[in-house]
Amino acid sequence: MTPRLRPRAPFTQSPTLNRRPSSRGASPRSRSAARQNATNRRYHGSVAVSDWIEGARPKTLPAALAPVMAGTAMALHAGEASPVRAGLAAVLALALQVGVNFANDYSDGVRGADAVRSGPPRLTGGGKASPSTVKSAAFAAFGVGSAAGLALVALSGQWWLLLVGVAALAAAWFYTGGSRPYGYMGLGEAFVFVFFGLMATTGTLYVQGGSVPGWAWLAACGIGLIACSLLMVNNLRDIGTDPLHGKRTLAVRLGERGARAAFCAMLAVPIPLGVIALWWARSAHEAQGGVGASGGAATAVVGYLIYLVYPAYLLLLVPLAVRAVRPVLRGVAGRTLIPSLRDAGMYELVYGIATAVALVVVTL
Repeated sequence: MTPRLRPRAPFTQSPTLNRRPSSRGASPRSRSAARQNATNRRYHGSVAVSDWIEGARPKTLPAALAPVMAGTAMALHAGEASPVRAGLAAVLALALQVGVNFANDYSDGVRGADAVRSGPPRLTGGGKASPSTVKSAAFAAFGVGSAAGLALVALSGQWWLLLVGVAALAAAWFYTGGSRPYGYMGLGEAFVFVFFGLMATTGTLYVQGGSVPGWAWLAACGIGLIACSLLMVNNLRDIGTDPLHGKRTLAVRLGERGARAAFCAMLAVPIPLGVIALWWARSAHEAQGGVGASGGAATAVVGYLIYLVYPAYLLLLVPLAVRAVRPVLRGVAGRTLIPSLRDAGMYELVYGIATAVALVVVTL
């Protein structure tokens, strides 16, 4: 009798060999660590200095310097300008901006949000540097900014500003960091407006002059709106890929047409705000017994020259704003929006310088 042979079961790998580690039930911290380890394995070599410079995103740095320049000019108008405090404010602003950029690079990279993007490859997402190295660079920049901020607080004696500094650092990290980054919810522009507009401008004035007049808030709003435009055009560039990674930026929420309109408004509105702030500062100066209140031929000549500041201010800023919005109005997309990002950054820098110089002139 021929023995019956049992059919051989098809070959399968051991479940323990074939199973992918599951993140179900894992804590957000462990999931983040798993993503970082996976991204670390994609890192493929040393990082060139040029890569670090690109990773710091130099096109965004004017957004850090412009409010410091304007705030220092306001302090000069009040007769309270301090080169040391202005320098520390500039270091703080630049370090915070660079830290935000590296933190964003790290967080988006480990989430995979930068795997497919319209702009240049990032350090983490592009495999140029390990996530841990980029994260360390972000914390190093935050450390430099914290040291400058502590020095400013100590010199001014306004220790309550430490709370503002802690809030700024937390907002910088949780923009794209943490388990629920608010930048993914369309709130990034709010952070930029508050900390790179209002706080950076009026804070620079406050640590030097000890007070903030009403017209200074108007100028700060103008700078904040231009800073928001940098983020808006950057997110407009990635409007097609961000939703694939769960990024509901303000540009995504507004839609392409709304985002383009918002970008143009963010560059246009600061010009009338600046003009009103200059006129308000001039009126306040005269009310306090400035040159305009004393009369005489010399006063008339100075007054005539002062009023030339307003058209000169417009002639300088309007062409720069138009240059930045032109590609956006033409409907260009993707990498072709990079010139608009560059021009908006230059516009903010010139806006800060022009406002600073005009404030000095109109209060002669």
